[in-house]
Amino acid sequence: MIIPKVVAVHDLSCYGRCSLSVIIPILSNLQVQVCPLPTTILSSHLGGYKNIAAVDLTDKLEEIDRNWQNEGLEFDCLYSGYLASPEQIEIVDTIFKKAKGNVLKVIDPVMGDHGKLYSKYTEEMQLEMRKFILNADIITPNYTEACFLLGEPYQEVQENLETIYEYLLRLAAWGIKNVIITGVNLASGQIANVGYNSDEEIFFVNKSPKIPVHYPGTGDVFTSVLLGYLLLGNDISIALQKATDFVYKCIEKTYEQQTPIREGILLEALIMEI
Repeated sequence: MIIPKVVAVHDLSCYGRCSLSVIIPILSNLQVQVCPLPTTILSSHLGGYKNIAAVDLTDKLEEIDRNWQNEGLEFDCLYSGYLASPEQIEIVDTIFKKAKGNVLKVIDPVMGDHGKLYSKYTEEMQLEMRKFILNADIITPNYTEACFLLGEPYQEVQENLETIYEYLLRLAAWGIKNVIITGVNLASGQIANVGYNSDEEIFFVNKSPKIPVHYPGTGDVFTSVLLGYLLLGNDISIALQKATDFVYKCIEKTYEQQTPIREGILLEALIMEI
């Protein structure tokens, strides 16, 4: 049995369900080996906790990659999430560029949400991220991040998906094969995840009911489920549906249980249902 190997370039939050703490169990459950390339170790994620302890691993990224190269290790996929500085983006950009062979490159350009950039995300980092995503076969920005990548104003609610289709085409025109924009609020009261495959020139739309809460880490869960199903050999339309359905199920269950928002979704209760 061949188990795909994924290099996951993400932070590790020791408390709160996000980044590597959800990526590893999700992909492992989908029969994918996760090889973490941790960018930072945090006592907890940044959403709702104070006086966070952090260890910046920027100076170790190249050292770890160099060791893997010297050992002749090969990987099937490179998967990047939140990068905390221009230096980290530059280093990971180099790692992506020098990857040999048929390596799937997935970038979740984690920059912000709800129409705002994260507090530490500078204009320089925006510019670096725009260059970095050109490496990708697949990108999964949320709607806020798509707006910032394209320099477009944020609108809380979309009356229809025409603007999103336009954004997908513009991002794909940068040379990215698959673009998925997540978390689009529709006037119908639904949330849409919308994708575009430039090879086949096909759009994909998956909708779910809107639940009035926003948990940290759902973007990491979405992209990890999507990636896992792709590596299992599924078409991107199927992978998108599986990821949308699973995230909705997790949010619904967590909301029913009235779990504190900052703790994230109840992944442990539902992981066997991926």
